[in-house]
Amino acid sequence: MSQAYTTTEKDDDFDRIEVIFTAPQIKRKLRVLAKKIASTALRDVIVISIMKGSFIFTADLIRELHVAGLPLQVDFMSLSSYHSGTQSTGHVKLIYDINVDVTDCDVILVDDILQSGRTLHYAKKLITERNARKILTCVLLNKPVQRAVPIEADFIGFECPADLFVVGYGMDKAFKYRQLPFIGYISTDH
Repeated sequence: MSQAYTTTEKDDDFDRIEVIFTAPQIKRKLRVLAKKIASTALRDVIVISIMKGSFIFTADLIRELHVAGLPLQVDFMSLSSYHSGTQSTGHVKLIYDINVDVTDCDVILVDDILQSGRTLHYAKKLITERNARKILTCVLLNKPVQRAVPIEADFIGFECPADLFVVGYGMDKAFKYRQLPFIGYISTDH
C-alpha cells in the first residue's frame, strides 16, 4: 500500500512519510473524475475550491475538466475547522468568501477530504442560500468514518484509511507538506 519517500529537505518528519497514493495514481484518477463530471448535465458551471487543502487538487481537476470539454468559472472559499492542529475543532469558520454570483448556476464544490462532513456541509449550505441551481460536491479523499453531519460527496477520488492523518498534494500538518506531489502520512513506525 505505501512506500517511503525521501527528499533533501531538512525536516525530521520527511524521513517518516509513507506514500499512500502516488502522483501518477492521482493524475489517472483526476482524468476519470473529470470525465464523470463533464458527462453530468451541467450548465453555467462554477467550480468553488474550498481552500487551503484543495488548491492543488482543484488546479489539476479544472485542467482535466477543460480537456474533457467543460467550460467553467473558478472561485475560492476558505473555511477552517482545524486551524493549526490535527483534530477538527468541530466549528467551521468562514475565512474568505467567494466573489462570484452563483444564482442559477451549477456549482461544483471541491474539497480535499471528506471526514466529519462539517466543512463541506457548511459550504453547501452557504451556496444553497445563494440560490445556485445545482450543487455537486467533489472530494479527493473520502474517509469512511461516522459523519458529524449528513453529507456524502457526489464525486470521490480515493477512499482513504480512516486512521491516518494525510499530508501532501495540498494537504498539510501545521502548514507543512502541502508541496508534496503525492498523498502520504507521517509514520510513527520509524
